Amino acid sequence: MSSDRPTTTTPRPLVRPLTARSTALLTALLLACTVLLGTGAPAARAADPTPATTATGASIAAALKTSPVYVDPAYAAAVTPAQQQQLAEQIAATGLPIKVVLVPLEKGDAFDGDDRAMASVVQERLGQSPLIMITSSYGSWLSGYEWPVGDTHQARDAASAVGLLKELKDAGLAAKVGRAVELIGTGKGTEVYRAESDRLDRERSARPRTEDRADDTPSGSSLTSGPFAIAAVLVLALVVGSALLVRSRRRPRHTAFTFPDAVFAADRAADEAGLRRRAADEVLALGTALDGADGATTPGLGRALDAYDAAGRVLDAADGLPDLAGVLALAAEGRAALADGPRLPLCFFDPRHGTAARRTTWRPLGRRERVDVAVCADCAQALKARRSPQVLAVRDQGRTVPYFEVPAERSLWAATGYGSLLSGPDDTLAARVTSGEFTRTSGRRRRAADHQD
Repeated sequence: MSSDRPTTTTPRPLVRPLTARSTALLTALLLACTVLLGTGAPAARAADPTPATTATGASIAAALKTSPVYVDPAYAAAVTPAQQQQLAEQIAATGLPIKVVLVPLEKGDAFDGDDRAMASVVQERLGQSPLIMITSSYGSWLSGYEWPVGDTHQARDAASAVGLLKELKDAGLAAKVGRAVELIGTGKGTEVYRAESDRLDRERSARPRTEDRADDTPSGSSLTSGPFAIAAVLVLALVVGSALLVRSRRRPRHTAFTFPDAVFAADRAADEAGLRRRAADEVLALGTALDGADGATTPGLGRALDAYDAAGRVLDAADGLPDLAGVLALAAEGRAALADGPRLPLCFFDPRHGTAARRTTWRPLGRRERVDVAVCADCAQALKARRSPQVLAVRDQGRTVPYFEVPAERSLWAATGYGSLLSGPDDTLAARVTSGEFTRTSGRRRRAADHQD
């Protein structure tokens, strides 16, 4: 069954037990906080947490097919049905493919509290591009995303600008979303964001320095018995505690590639049956292209036929998303053989992203050497921004890992990067499948899984 919820494994302890000295220091600091809280500080009112959402990528996408605005029930009071209708009409007036998704995110929900992961899952479920999406982020802040990735409509800056505007400081969520839609529609998101950022810089620069405000400092009694003292002691406790934990942390065991768990959200939400249909369609399309190819004018016809045969074999034996993605890669290899001139393979990070736009060198975390890989435009943009790209994830040895982290002896796809890591023109995915490498690695993977169970 498909799910948007990240699967987790029990992590190994990251810290050693604290020493007696460390424990004593932390205990003393906590006692100090207790004394201050009990004698001088007013009791803090318990916060009323926003209910966790039960929404999934599939349910949000289904709702967005009938209205461009999705509001989680937890935000129903903040964005009423009438306001939702106004936003929908405002979006329609722009003529742009804008969707609004307002969901209270937190760790442990279907998106692990990551609005970027939520946006990626919803976009994948919608299957829509171009697309502009405005999402809720932290508190009343907004985030903006575009597909294809870029700044065509300045969605990111428009959403960020709303959080800086003075006139919207105390505005409701509906008003902020409306202003973001307006900025996207007029193409002034970047202009307003830069203007507001400059304003804030000027205001900060104009503020008097701390030493010039000595007379404004509260009296000694208020500093030692009020919230200032509590804040100071809490900060001290956190700093010292963090230092102790960092010092006692075990040296991490680096794997070949490391990505945050939220990156896998889109993969866990993927519909395997849908990808199988897509893979079958790609093989059928390649077969149709082969039927119309002229052997006299198509030098790569033989390679294309090999790729077609290999794609059919893998499709018949496919066991999960990685193998189905391999069918896509083989079909792409066949199409490239029929085309004039060289073509890049599918995206290294996830073949479902489509044909790569460029090659780039990338140094995986924990490695010294760089890897030359083919990447799509979205992944190239993510790497440029020092963000982890969306990757095709698999379960291996009880862990969820990027497909390319599986040992090469258990995965043809890890060994080849779906075409990115082939050694030269004569080294092809089709040749590897024909030589039996797919069958051998698949067998080893199944035996390893059986042993793990």
